Amino acid sequence: MPVKIRLQRHGKKGKPFYWIVAADVRSKRDGKYLEKLGVYNPNTNPATIDLNVDGAVQWLQNGAQPTDTAKAILSYKGALLKNHLAGGVRKGALTEEQAEAKFTAWLEEKAGKVGAKTDGLAKAQAEAKAKALEAEKVANEARIAAAAPVVEEEEVAEETTEVVAEETATEEAPKEEE
Repeated sequence: MPVKIRLQRHGKKGKPFYWIVAADVRSKRDGKYLEKLGVYNPNTNPATIDLNVDGAVQWLQNGAQPTDTAKAILSYKGALLKNHLAGGVRKGALTEEQAEAKFTAWLEEKAGKVGAKTDGLAKAQAEAKAKALEAEKVANEARIAAAAPVVEEEEVAEETTEVVAEETATEEAPKEEE
């Protein structure tokens, strides 16, 4: 029975969520599977991947073929590297300790890269938020400044009507005296 490591779609419309499974090639995409190896959530940035690396390596050693997307995910999480190192141990090119040391070093380097990307995204988001806040402050000041001259014009208009009323009152007052 040929086995593939592939993605099984879950989640609602527009919000995909995948299980990484080892399944018979004859089964449907979302049908029966042999073993669930992990989950993949592309909705987050960076994508969330939770994978049982040892289980994936076991299936790869037993001949399971990953699909293109599953292969990219297995490579990203180091399952293909661990399988490669296990092959080197079987051939006698490496010892188990050397292979484990190489895999651990690779995992630490990968964690550093992912951490840097996460920090960069958080920093970019904070900068965007600060720019938006500054733009909002500028817009509010402009709106207040635009509203302030209107009030002054109304006050000037009221003052001129008062002055005109006083002038007419002073003109009418001498006429009454005469």
